[in-house]
Amino acid sequence: MANAASGMAVDDECKLRFLELKAKRTHRFIIYKIDEKKKMVVVEKVGEPVLNYDDFAATLPANECRYAIFDYDFVTEENCQKSKIFFIAWSPDTARVRSKMIYASSKERFKRELDGIQVELQATDSAEVGLDVIQGRAN
Repeated sequence: MANAASGMAVDDECKLRFLELKAKRTHRFIIYKIDEKKKMVVVEKVGEPVLNYDDFAATLPANECRYAIFDYDFVTEENCQKSKIFFIAWSPDTARVRSKMIYASSKERFKRELDGIQVELQATDSAEVGLDVIQGRAN
């Protein structure tokens, strides 16, 4: 089922990896990219549970758009261990205009495929996905 706005389908592996992250916590993060030849969103990279936020941030390409899921663990003021699943639409200012348009027009449909996202961020540079931003949005 392609998205009428952008024509992008969603590869089944995208949903499978997300369910593994959500239910089994077997991944810390997932990076998705749009394969323009296949007209499909595909999994580009999966981060092991031992990786941290810096490892995740380092995988976001400087000049290309991506979708990303990050499972953020934190401790509340009441000393409770919690986690939140972040959806990040990474669209750096330096990316090609066509790429930014394709990612923007495919985002809502792709997000609907991933049931369980708790926080959404739109980021155009590394400051907008800094750990301080993640921490602030988690509480």
